[in-house]
Amino acid sequence: MDLLDDTDGGGEGAPARPAEAAPRRKKLFVKSYGCQMNVYDAQRMADVLAPEGFDETARMEEADLVVLNTCHIRERATEKVFSELGKVRELKAARAGEGLGTTVVVAGCVAQAEGAEILRRQKAVDVVVGPQSYHRLPELLAESARAPVVDTEFPLEDKFDHLAQPSPARTQARGPSAFVTVQEGCDKFCSFCVVPYTRGAEVSRPMAKVLADARGLAQAGVREITLIGQNVNAWHGLDANGVESSLGALIGAVAAIPGVARVRYTTSHPNEMDAALIAAHGDCAALMPFLHLPVQSGSDSILAAMNRRHDAARYRQIVRAVRAARPDIALSSDFIVGFPGESEADFEATMQLIGEVNFASAFSFKYSPRPGTPGADMDGQIDEATKSARLHRLQALLEEQRQAFNAATVGKICAVLFEKRGRHAGQIAGKSPWLQAVHVDGPASLIGSLAEVEIVAQGPNSLFGRLTGRNAQAQARAAAPAEGGAWR
Repeated sequence: MDLLDDTDGGGEGAPARPAEAAPRRKKLFVKSYGCQMNVYDAQRMADVLAPEGFDETARMEEADLVVLNTCHIRERATEKVFSELGKVRELKAARAGEGLGTTVVVAGCVAQAEGAEILRRQKAVDVVVGPQSYHRLPELLAESARAPVVDTEFPLEDKFDHLAQPSPARTQARGPSAFVTVQEGCDKFCSFCVVPYTRGAEVSRPMAKVLADARGLAQAGVREITLIGQNVNAWHGLDANGVESSLGALIGAVAAIPGVARVRYTTSHPNEMDAALIAAHGDCAALMPFLHLPVQSGSDSILAAMNRRHDAARYRQIVRAVRAARPDIALSSDFIVGFPGESEADFEATMQLIGEVNFASAFSFKYSPRPGTPGADMDGQIDEATKSARLHRLQALLEEQRQAFNAATVGKICAVLFEKRGRHAGQIAGKSPWLQAVHVDGPASLIGSLAEVEIVAQGPNSLFGRLTGRNAQAQARAAAPAEGGAWR
């Protein structure tokens, strides 16, 4: 019935009743630390909370609900969380003085590791929830109205079965590239890493569920899908026939979805780089020529102490095989310097491996003991000065290689997926096949599509190009949703 209809009680000539005001939408602020898995989890938490009346905001001070989605990998992770919580506590008190309520949630791996200790140390926190239980956020928030609550169990049910799917409009607002989790957890137990303890054992999602997520994203206009997992290439999900499949087959199935132009995957472990996955780099045109494959060290003795279960020779063998399948591939890696017992000769072995492989990009860190891991109790801990000096040398070599790789791209013509407006008027920004940031002068109407670009210059952290006028994928805009203006 029309809200202005007066036929049910007022009689002829009775004044119309005003429409009831819609309930105020609440504001959600999520701060996410660490890996791509946390970025994905942050988005899914927002999706879970949207039906509960929450809209995302980029300003913490206007948020009714603040979520810190934490990472436990880096040094002093717990201390950094408590430092941030101190600021949140002050914000919560200030808002309370204005008559506004603020609920505070600590999620992610620090939440999983610290549990009730977070509530004990910081009374401003209302909910502590681990990465396997965030699908329960609505009920946890309801419980927290009575008393603070902790949920760091590893539930028997699959959280993905309980997660709300994002609306097409929400997907479009996030841009033409999206993550899809295919695998969670880790069984590798590297001696420096807390992930097996905070994320649990390796679990692979069935192929049908992954493809359903990917199809939904593609129908909303997503053009690039990155398959993610703690050890993504350990994925061995069941196919439609109930037969265990491999990541190479999954990549091919995702690439076959209409609208999907690009596929990526991260993060990989060398021990899971099987022949089918390596072959996919040569056989699947949609699989981008970029591989992030952490090695951590070039020294066999340090790799053994790290419990990596591969040696430097095996890593070099994989690199040769991948480059044979896809000669233009860009390689990225992770490195830890100063692991307990690392001698100068061990460090030089790492430098030698870097020199031989020639990386396009990399992440590198000083070793920091993570409480509860074997590495934290090992003899031969390296002093900070030595670790800092080694990291400086290693990063200088990696940066030299990165700049050389980018310089070699100048003069090439490649497809760029445009994702957003650039910093300057009339500029748009996107990613090359090799995951480089590319800026060009061009119309905002290209955001969300692929276009052919000639790379003309190199900056410190990005490339600059010009449109050639030829669309690299003629069907991209035709397949985009009618409200494609949402990209802009």
